[in-house]
Parts: sequence; structure tokens; C-alpha cells
Amino acid sequence: MTVTFDPIRYKNTTRAQWEDAAAAWHRWGPTIEDWLGEATALMLDATDVRTGSTVLDVAAGAGGQTLAAARRVGPAGHVLATDISPAILAHAASEAAAAGLTNVQTRELDGERLDVDAAAFDAVISRLGLIYLPDQAGALAAQYRALRPGGRVGAIVYSTAERNAFFAAPVSIIRRRASLPPPAAGQPGPFSLGDQGVLAEMLRRTGFRDVGTQIVGAPLRMPTAAECVRFERESFGALHQMLAGLAPEDREAAWQEIGAELERFEGPSGFTGPCELIVAWGVK
Repeated sequence: MTVTFDPIRYKNTTRAQWEDAAAAWHRWGPTIEDWLGEATALMLDATDVRTGSTVLDVAAGAGGQTLAAARRVGPAGHVLATDISPAILAHAASEAAAAGLTNVQTRELDGERLDVDAAAFDAVISRLGLIYLPDQAGALAAQYRALRPGGRVGAIVYSTAERNAFFAAPVSIIRRRASLPPPAAGQPGPFSLGDQGVLAEMLRRTGFRDVGTQIVGAPLRMPTAAECVRFERESFGALHQMLAGLAPEDREAAWQEIGAELERFEGPSGFTGPCELIVAWGVK
């Protein structure tokens, strides 16, 4: 039986999953920033986020990169964090307030339909968000529209499944257990923009110039494989989406297999989950 991808249903499910996972993703914030910090700094450098910049953060989540941008732009700048999930944006707003960052605003927006003024931003950033949008080309076109001439876009995505076993192994196990077909070309997913040159070419087709990319090794380091399983189980909305069709006992069996598989990345210094990211950028 051929299953037709329904982008509207997918986005509704995605929103619901992130509403459920928002608190957990926020709780894991320090781990996430340790893991993604180097790639985030490179993205902000590549988009020339500096004092006074206006920044649009697409699919901002709990806002670790939002806060990093807000600290760079200072009181003279402004960061608008957007996401499809209002629950996760509430955490971003509370973290900004707790940090005394008055230059952060949050707004619930679909990443493919950015209802913002044209040519209003110096930089548009997205950290592990673009990969999950059904219309990635349309999303980039919306980002292009939001940028002023000379403004810069930056995105962080996973590279290939083979280079991201900490995430690819759970995806593969769940896909097999849930009898899910492999994603078709053009469908969203964690590795949808990971092949060499794919994101760079998409940026060029959108109209961006001076496009560049850089590979960043970003191993996920934790005390044990079991801790990684807990992290993914609590906060990875994509995995929960894939598990939704399984009975509770079958979901539990899947997590048990995932834990056993990830144990191969344990060593004397703890768990080191293979992860490789691509940071891409371009100029309007």
C-alpha cells in the first residue's frame, strides 16, 4: 500500500509533539548548548550577527541560539524567535527574561509562512529546524523575503545518517519496528538536507549569493548510553512522531533495542554519540 505524505497532517502532528516535548527539551537545555554550541557560534559568525543587528530565528524551539544571538546584538539590536509550538516559545521567553534580555520577542509562526515585514532583518537563522519543514524551498524563499539587501541567512542541519549514528540508529530501529517506509525524496526528516551540496544548491536556487558551508563535528557526550536514551525519549519529537502508530508495549520494546544499540558508543570516558552537522550560509 502506498502512503501519501500529507504535509498538513504532518505539521499538525509536529506541533502537537513539540507541545508535549517542550518542557523536556527546555530541561535538557544545558546539554543541548554544550552539544550544539560550536555550530551555533559559527552560524552567528557566518551571518554577521553583531551589536545592533535585527535577527529572525526560525523554528527557534526553546531558544538557546536565540539567547546567544540576543547577547551579541545587545540592547540596540532585536531578536524575534518564531516557532510552530507556543509551548516551546514560552520557555524561550522565560529564559530570555531570566537572563535580563529585553531585546527578545517571541511569536508563533509557521516556518513556511513567515508573516513578518519584508526586508526587515539583518540575519535569519535556523538551528535544526529547516530539516523538518515540508516545503524547504518555500521556507527559504520566505527567509529571503524577510532579509534586507545584503542580509545573511544561516542554518544548521545534520549531515548524513551514516555520520549521525546517535540519531540514525533510533530512527532505523523505529522505522523497522513500525513498518514505516523510507522517506521519499523531498520529504522532511533529520537527514533530508545532509547530502553533500544539497543545502548549498537550495540556497543558490533561492537567490542567495556567496553561499558557503562548513562541516562541524558535534559528538553528543553523556555519562552513559542510557542517559542518551533518556534525552531522546523525553525530548525528540521526531522519534515520538514515528512511534505514534505502535502499541505501548511495542514502543517500550523499541526503546529497549535502541538502548542496546547505543551501548556500542560507550567507552571508558562515557558515551560519545557520533554526530556531524553542516552549517550553511548565504547573502541576499
